[in-house]
Amino acid sequence: MADLQLGGAVDSSSGARTDAPTVLPTGDLCTHGVIVGMTGSGKTGLGIVLIEEVLSAGVPALLIDPKGDLTNLCLTFPALSPTDFEPWVNDGDAAKAGQTRAEFATAQATAWREGLAGWGIGSDRIGALRERVGFTVYTPGASSGVGLNIVGSLQAPADMSDTEAVTDEIDGFVSGLLGLVGIEADPLSSREHILLTNLINSEWTAGRSLDLPGLVGMVPNPPLRKLGVFDVDQFFPPKDRMAFAMRLNGLLASPSFATWMSGPALDIGAMLTGADGRPQCAIITTAHLSDDERQFVTTLVLAKLVTWMRRQSGTTDLRALLYMDEVAGYLPPTANPPTKKPIMTLLKQARAFGVGVVLSTQNPVDVDYKALANAGTWMIGRLQTEQDKSRLLDGMSAASGGVDIGALGDTIGGLPKRSFVLRRAGKEQPELFSTRWAMSYLRGPLTGDQIKVLMADRKAGTAAAPAPAAPAAPTAPAAEALPADETTVMPLVSAETPVRWVDPAAPWLPAVGGDPAGTRWEAALVARVALRYDDDSADLVHDEEFEAVLFPLHDPVDPAAAHVVDHDERDLRDQAPAGAVYRLPAVKIDTKTFVAKVQRGLIDELVRVRALEVPANRTLKLVGRPGETAEAFAVRCEAAADAGADAATAKLQGTYAAKIAKLRQQIDAATDRVDVLETQREAKEADQYTSVAGSILDGLFGGRRGRRSVMSEINKATNKRGQEATAAKRVDAAENKVAALQQQLADLEQEAIDKVAAIDAEWATKAGEVTTVRVSLERTDVQVTQLVLAWVPVP
Repeated sequence: MADLQLGGAVDSSSGARTDAPTVLPTGDLCTHGVIVGMTGSGKTGLGIVLIEEVLSAGVPALLIDPKGDLTNLCLTFPALSPTDFEPWVNDGDAAKAGQTRAEFATAQATAWREGLAGWGIGSDRIGALRERVGFTVYTPGASSGVGLNIVGSLQAPADMSDTEAVTDEIDGFVSGLLGLVGIEADPLSSREHILLTNLINSEWTAGRSLDLPGLVGMVPNPPLRKLGVFDVDQFFPPKDRMAFAMRLNGLLASPSFATWMSGPALDIGAMLTGADGRPQCAIITTAHLSDDERQFVTTLVLAKLVTWMRRQSGTTDLRALLYMDEVAGYLPPTANPPTKKPIMTLLKQARAFGVGVVLSTQNPVDVDYKALANAGTWMIGRLQTEQDKSRLLDGMSAASGGVDIGALGDTIGGLPKRSFVLRRAGKEQPELFSTRWAMSYLRGPLTGDQIKVLMADRKAGTAAAPAPAAPAAPTAPAAEALPADETTVMPLVSAETPVRWVDPAAPWLPAVGGDPAGTRWEAALVARVALRYDDDSADLVHDEEFEAVLFPLHDPVDPAAAHVVDHDERDLRDQAPAGAVYRLPAVKIDTKTFVAKVQRGLIDELVRVRALEVPANRTLKLVGRPGETAEAFAVRCEAAADAGADAATAKLQGTYAAKIAKLRQQIDAATDRVDVLETQREAKEADQYTSVAGSILDGLFGGRRGRRSVMSEINKATNKRGQEATAAKRVDAAENKVAALQQQLADLEQEAIDKVAAIDAEWATKAGEVTTVRVSLERTDVQVTQLVLAWVPVP
């Protein structure tokens, strides 16, 4: 167990720092911690100091960074020279200080060298930190840092015995995914949540891994018969499932979503321990994401962390640290976002596994204080409002024991910057301390380009450099060297027209003629367009949205030359790049009429050329959907034809079944008649031979009278032979009737077979009667929702 030096003790009466260090054993963080303080209190600095100490102790850290401040941990310079600081200086800070970039860098290097020396920290300790720990900035959903494939793989756990852990991981994934597509889902009542959860659990139980496209593909036709006690179709009708699948597919189909599935898989173990065995500082920054996207990423990371944690053995010391900056919004007092459950699980269970959780916030009123009551260590800086202070003290009172809450409240209200109240678990009296100087250069959130420079080696698959490389700063030509058609002052633009600058990282930039490495900027018009295809006869309503980029701008502007690209809010910046050089446009971008004319022309062009063609089968009353392949539509037609043929066959079966049953009854009756007649014929034949034989023998030996009797019996026998012949004819007639009825049955069955074949052929022909329906646009179907003048980088 190591001691973490957070700073130095402060005398409560004088407010002066004493010689006594303020240290925190690593084991104390197993009972979790809370850092609270208003903006300007030094809360971020304390958090970074705490993380530096944890990393120096050889403990890996997983950091969730919604503001981008924690990326400063990558800015440690063992030499502490001005040239190390200069590439990372914030130009705004230098301007406020009235200094050049180089002068401000020199001042910063001096301040850091002297500040660290005051705490006994030199270059050797900074160098040791960089040698001992690997630093990685993950940027899920963006390409600036190391990507993080958080949705592309749903790897089946090797151990499914911990059903609670598996369920929590699935719940976290599903809740985050549904939040990303705008569905607020209750795991106990949402059809969407229940379906996806059961699909994932079913596949994992069978030992099969998934990816997100595979999961979406299961939604229309799930390999499940029941959900609970209801059939799948009754619980979640096919039409609704298809609409849900299309909503998820829209997310996958977005080109910008590809970045969500790039980079290494979300593997907590690999993120905390490098391939070389070194502890890692994994910084997951979400500053570039929307609120829903942040919830999604944070939920998945926390769910994976819970699963990883439960597979570890028990320990009394700190095994890993989770640090969440600005936790407000992820752990609210009343609402239940998908992040709340895994945070609560970690606060209640992580101690046994050696996973410490430290939560930071500047707004205690926005955080569930009942959850914070699970924390044993509190570090409290100056608070902004009495409401914040009251909420915090409420939370502390639940776990404070004998602490004088009133006196503590008075102390908090008078804290200076970088001073904090430390409340330790099991100790009644809090302590005052000031934070030590951070080894990291606290310059504020890094830009995407700066992160890209920092992570260049990591993204290339090599180890991180011992110190961050300096970003290459573009140099603009001197004003006097510019040709006549270039200027360093942006040309005038109509006041009604928004102005943007295309991000050099925009994936569509080369396709429209721009250059990501360009140092000049040329004018373009970027229109965000919404199209609605609406055709009652085709039962079709389809919406599309894209950006039309008109570049370069010729005079006159030709709307037919517009480039259609997928839009992303991040592709257009609202801040001009430093040192920009503009080429004078050939058109009058400073007039309102110019922009209005281009907009009208663009609408006319889209109405003319953007008709939608979809396959249709009028006989089957089926119309294809945009994006549906010919093969997929053919399959739908075949399925509809099969259903029609089955219905017609069922109707035909009802007609023939009665006829066939009647014939079979007649055959059975006729067969029985044959049996009866045959029995009668055989009996008469036997009777004839018996009576004649007896009469002849008696007559031959009985005298004259006997002989007359013989003659009489012979005459009778002759008559019986005639009767026997008649009986035989009746048998033959009955047998012929049976044969005739059997032939009728065979003919009727063949007739039914021929008609079924005809039905199949008829519906097969109908399935192939596919034509094309053209759905045209009207002017009212085209909406230009935004039109901006955008500057494009060019050589």
